[in-house]
Amino acid sequence: MFEQITDNGVIIAIIITSKFKKEGIEFFTPNDFSQQLGYMNRSKGYKIEAHSHKRVQHAVLQTHEVLYVKSGKVKIELYNDKNIFIEDRTLSAGDVILLASGGHSIEMMEDSELIEIKQGPYSNDDKISFTPLKNNDERKFSAEI
Repeated sequence: MFEQITDNGVIIAIIITSKFKKEGIEFFTPNDFSQQLGYMNRSKGYKIEAHSHKRVQHAVLQTHEVLYVKSGKVKIELYNDKNIFIEDRTLSAGDVILLASGGHSIEMMEDSELIEIKQGPYSNDDKISFTPLKNNDERKFSAEI
């Protein structure tokens, strides 16, 4: 299964469950995302020719984060760019999520191992902690940047 979670047309997260299967290759992210997420399923003997990637400077305006659940079960709460809760998802071993915009929290529902992938260099100055708001909360979004 593949799922794209949006808020007012903005992609908040992309989830690929361990059950997803398709022949060939598919990318789930728009071409303008600074982090690309794809899936590949090839038959025995298929070969990707030797290659390298050019050194290209890209501007990263927002850190995208990919989490691969290696084992266990986690609950991901998703928030929009105003810190308002949108929805949550429970992910299990083999599931992958790309956290593309807005905010998120992660709760371990079981002992869990996660593999985290994001652009670098990364520093803790890139992160803003916030108090989540509910959909009916009229308070305005504010953060110290």
